Amino acid sequence: MSLKVRVTDDMKAAMRARDTARLGTIRLLLAAIKQKEVDERIELDDAAVSSIVEKLIKQRKDSISQFQAAARDDLVALEQAELVVLQAYLPEQLSAAEVEAAVAAAIAESGAASAKDMGKVMGLLKPRLAGRADMGQVSALIKARLN
Repeated sequence: MSLKVRVTDDMKAAMRARDTARLGTIRLLLAAIKQKEVDERIELDDAAVSSIVEKLIKQRKDSISQFQAAARDDLVALEQAELVVLQAYLPEQLSAAEVEAAVAAAIAESGAASAKDMGKVMGLLKPRLAGRADMGQVSALIKARLN
């Protein structure tokens, strides 16, 4: 079953269960998917849907940090609930050891020797780790290894 179909089925289940919080988040995700499809006039595959989910998760994390700084615990709770729903649509996350092993392998494969070669390493890792690891942390790990 494709990811888009799974999201649609989850929306129907949330409607039947009258789970308004979950339903709102799923509708937000479906709206983002539909917007991308209409804008680009294409049918999205699982990889594209995963990238949309990642983007929405990143937005939620940014909102949570800003709401915490403003001491708005009520809004933090809402954003965290949405974050939990969205994270269910991401593939299994890699462990820190697996990410470090992938970074080491990519550095060896690309022959990177300094921070100038970071783009080569990221180019190799992005398709391999997309959706399964936080690319910001991967970037920081590569930078630490190359310095």
